[in-house]
Amino acid sequence: MWSRLKALQRNKTARYGIPMLLLVVGGSFGLREFTQIRYDAQRIKKKLDPALEARVNQQKQSVILEEEYEKMKDRNIDGWKNIRGPRPWEDSRELQDQQRAQQSKGL
Repeated sequence: MWSRLKALQRNKTARYGIPMLLLVVGGSFGLREFTQIRYDAQRIKKKLDPALEARVNQQKQSVILEEEYEKMKDRNIDGWKNIRGPRPWEDSRELQDQQRAQQSKGL
């Protein structure tokens, strides 16, 4: 019996191969369980609160869009002027004062 045990200890397949196979197979089962926990948590997170779900009704969305369109219709979107911001090496107050002066000359 002791001779068989010593033979197994010297055998490289039994010494390195079997633990490696156990690690790979056991690791795949362990990873499956951890990923399942992850997907379950995501599924729970995606569920909406019933009060919030009532507010996000699809029929009401079109009404909200129409209201926003009515608000935007009265605004003048063609009369805007592009004003650039200061560059990192420029003083922002000085640039703003120059832009205000140019704007007041233009009016």
